[in-house]
Amino acid sequence: MNSPPSAGSQEYVGDARNDDAFISVNGELVRRPDAKVSVFDSGFVLGDGVWEGLRLIDGRIAFWERHLDRLWAGAKMLMIDIGLTREEMKRRVQDVIDANGMTDGVHIRLMVTRGVKRSPYQDPRLTIGKATVVIIPEWKVPKPEMLAKGLDLFTVHVRRTGPAEQDQKLNSHSKLNCILACIQAMEAGADEALMLDDRGFVATCNSTHFFIVRGGELWTSGGGYCLGGITRDAVLRAARRAGIPAYEKDFSLFDVYGAEEAFCTGTFAGLTPVRKVDGRAFARGADPADASGPMTVKLRALYKALEREEA
Repeated sequence: MNSPPSAGSQEYVGDARNDDAFISVNGELVRRPDAKVSVFDSGFVLGDGVWEGLRLIDGRIAFWERHLDRLWAGAKMLMIDIGLTREEMKRRVQDVIDANGMTDGVHIRLMVTRGVKRSPYQDPRLTIGKATVVIIPEWKVPKPEMLAKGLDLFTVHVRRTGPAEQDQKLNSHSKLNCILACIQAMEAGADEALMLDDRGFVATCNSTHFFIVRGGELWTSGGGYCLGGITRDAVLRAARRAGIPAYEKDFSLFDVYGAEEAFCTGTFAGLTPVRKVDGRAFARGADPADASGPMTVKLRALYKALEREEA
């Protein structure tokens, strides 16, 4: 299988094993071409559900408990009864991993929706039956070219809303805000959108979290307008443990344009260097295969060590 077409910060190497891989649909293991949910499912009809992206490393899920904490917190906010204990959910994930013989280089999408509705309407009381739980594991690793080139970001006009509108800490199935931002960045020729909050401060990217390095310090947004990222949190913890000053704070594009380095974080690719934001370039190291600056290289090593430690 050839690699898929350009996908911005989610560029990955194609793998033919995924074409017929097992997927878990409400606990039943089915081949990918046969994996289906109802057209009356809440996730399809309304985007009514929560999800997690997981990474399988050496047979273990990285930051497993933290991902489950976020999933259960999101389901509680939406008043969705997952219908499984945490241990039962772990077993379902392990079952589909084992069925595919997967051990490493695997990304897993774990999705929970409110379930099937008797009519396509938003009222939760129209839901019949239990929550829908779908687990999609894929052999999926980032393209090496993405690390070598780095990401180009474009600041879009689509803003991240505050908790009074829709709390961005909720990892819901509905991602239209992010999709609109991605479209604008894509049409501008960029890999990913840099999004501001409603006050004009830097919030996050459309599918990843954003960091800058200034004067030996690590900065990321205050967190009120972005998802509580598992990788974001791990990078902050790894940096602080190593004695690197790391701050969650409000900062503007002025601070971004004047930074020495920038990078994005996410479960799929870990730390990905940013080459430019709105045409302003950042420093890179001497390695032609890595667009990262020296601090980004150091932080990636610290993050990977923590990832394996907490898998």
